[in-house]
Order: sequence, then structure tokens, then C-alpha cells
Amino acid sequence: MTHSDKHGRPFRILTYNVHRWLGTDRKISPTRIAEVIAACEADIVALQEVRVGRAQTGEIDQAATVADTLGMDLHFQPTIRILGEQYGIAVLTKHPAYLVKSGRLPTQSTKPSFEKRSALWVCTEIDGHKVNVINAHLSLRSGERRAQASALVGPDWMGHPECADPAILLGDFNAPPYSRSYRMIANRLRDAQLSNSHGEPQPTFHTRAPVLRLDHVFVTRSVEVMNAAPVRNTLTRVASDHFPLLAELRVRSHAKATGSVHRHAPEGELLSSGQNPIPD
Repeated sequence: MTHSDKHGRPFRILTYNVHRWLGTDRKISPTRIAEVIAACEADIVALQEVRVGRAQTGEIDQAATVADTLGMDLHFQPTIRILGEQYGIAVLTKHPAYLVKSGRLPTQSTKPSFEKRSALWVCTEIDGHKVNVINAHLSLRSGERRAQASALVGPDWMGHPECADPAILLGDFNAPPYSRSYRMIANRLRDAQLSNSHGEPQPTFHTRAPVLRLDHVFVTRSVEVMNAAPVRNTLTRVASDHFPLLAELRVRSHAKATGSVHRHAPEGELLSSGQNPIPD
């Protein structure tokens, strides 16, 4: 048996805060973001601060256009609705996939919040393995962020019986490694950048002066990390205020292979078998 027989084939997963398609040059360019993603050759893409919809007749639906350009399926969860447009988080997939759950994360505010922090759970199939992927964008407020981190590793999301290993939690957590909210997650899951044999973890924010590691990819035990690092080049330095974080992963052979992925769930419904942040 060869080494490749013992493991699934490598796949690439990307998390990217696209800043409403607004670059550091103050230009709005979904096309530029699509170019960044295409160059990464990712199988799965988790996006935050995604702008969709048409505020005025004749304008393009940016998110759908990016997905179509990349030949990927789009799953979207709005966090802001304003003047006919929506902003939120999205997962793009090249492989068969279905939406398991999309929903709000806990808030500590008693007033209606402008941005409703959310998570989006998609199940896809890679090399015969069912892989659960949860994209999240957490609050800038430390107490609220801790509550959201706790929810993500709790029974509604990563701790749910349906969210079996192999599973990946990724996104913009607004949480550097010294924060309590980061540690709540890292104590339960492996940080892909820490499992990387290609050097020290690198910051993802801000693209003009990267000093904070706010974007993360966390994986469960059967997911092998081959490489994980921000993508830094001339294009990514201007396309957004965050660098995209790209991880090359592989599912170990002992993970249970599954049948074809084909189920679909209504938004917010679960299929069942029965900007600098303030440190926490």
C-alpha cells in the first residue's frame, strides 16, 4: 500500500474577510477578490463581510458573480440588511455540499444590533469523506466574543452529534491567540497554523501592517494539516484589509467514509439523524 492509499487526497480550504470587496486602495472590486481566490485553488472558501444584492437596478449581485466566476456553489447567511442590500458570511464549495444550519450567535446587547454575528454550517464531500465546515465571524466586543466562542464549541455547533469528525471551524474570530475566546476554541480543536511544519504562525490583519492573528482554521483529530499560512502577495495586500488564510489539509484514512452528499436543509434548520479588537 502506498502512502497515498493510506490518506485522502489533499484539499485546500480558505478563510477570507473580504471587507465588502473594498480594497485598501478604496476601490470596490469583487473581481479582484475572485482573482485572489482563484489563485489559491481552494476547494472550500469561507468568506466574511460579504456584500450581496442589488441596491439599484442594473447593479450586479457581487457574491453570486464571484461564485459563478469561480465555478463554485454559494451558501450565504446575512448579518446586516440595509437599503435593499445584505452583508454577511458565505461558504463557497467546488464539491457537492448542502446547508446544515445557519444561525445567530449569542449577543449580550439588549438593543437591536446593527450587525448580527452568525455562523454558517455546510457539509461537503471530499474524497469519499463527509466533511463538516463551519464559518463564523465573531464580535469585536470581548465578553460577547467569549459567549460566541463558547457557543461554537458547544452542542449547537461543533459539539452537535451531526458535526462529526472530520470537521473544520474557520473564519474571522477577532481573537488573537492570547485572548480567552481563542483559547476556548483552541482547547477543543487544533489550530492549523500551530500544526504547520512550514514555520511560525503569521498574522492576518492588517494587510498594510500585519500584526494581529485574527483569522483562524481549527480542525478535528482526523484532519491532517499539511500547510497553513496567510497568502501574501501584491494582490492580497490591496484587495482587502485582511490577508486570506489558506490551509492544505487531508483526511486521515481511519475517518469514516460516507455516501454521497445530497441533502438540503432550509435556512436556520438543522438536519438530524434522529477594526482592531479589544483583547479578551
